[in-house]
Amino acid sequence: MEFFSLSQCVGYIAFVLGFIAFLQKKDRPLKFFVGLESIAYTVHFSLLGNPTAAASALLTSLRSFLALKTRSSLVAVVVIVANVGIGLMLTKSLFGWLPVIGSCVSTYAIFTMKGIPMRLVILSSTFCWLANNILSGSIGGTLLETVIAIVNTSTVLRMWRSAALERSGDPAGELAPISKP
Repeated sequence: MEFFSLSQCVGYIAFVLGFIAFLQKKDRPLKFFVGLESIAYTVHFSLLGNPTAAASALLTSLRSFLALKTRSSLVAVVVIVANVGIGLMLTKSLFGWLPVIGSCVSTYAIFTMKGIPMRLVILSSTFCWLANNILSGSIGGTLLETVIAIVNTSTVLRMWRSAALERSGDPAGELAPISKP
């Protein structure tokens, strides 16, 4: 495995775009950067010789950009069916289904959910892609999905804390210490 081969360098670009994506607290920039990340992933997995992951990444990119325009459940179903179709045509082993499953799960989340629930479902997709990347020998992809899991979890916690502070009527985050009666 060459750390600076063309395929790995494209994976590093996907890493940077994915890192930026999951730092976003707003859904639209998250979807936009996931779309860009997935374009890089498409090239990366093509160069690594993993056509199932490349095709799933291409559909993920298309899905992410479509999700900027619509939240249609019908579009989600079409993308999920396309992913399963790609899996049936290209997958040669059980492990080949990992990117397909990951893409289907995140497609459902992107089109039907928002905020914290969407990010939690996407986290399950992250673990499918992490396993795929380890098995594919993707350095940037393995780093990316590991960091996405950490950053996504951190962002969920930040969003949860912000929502809790807003509900408490203390948006500045200066909650008074709890006094004992």
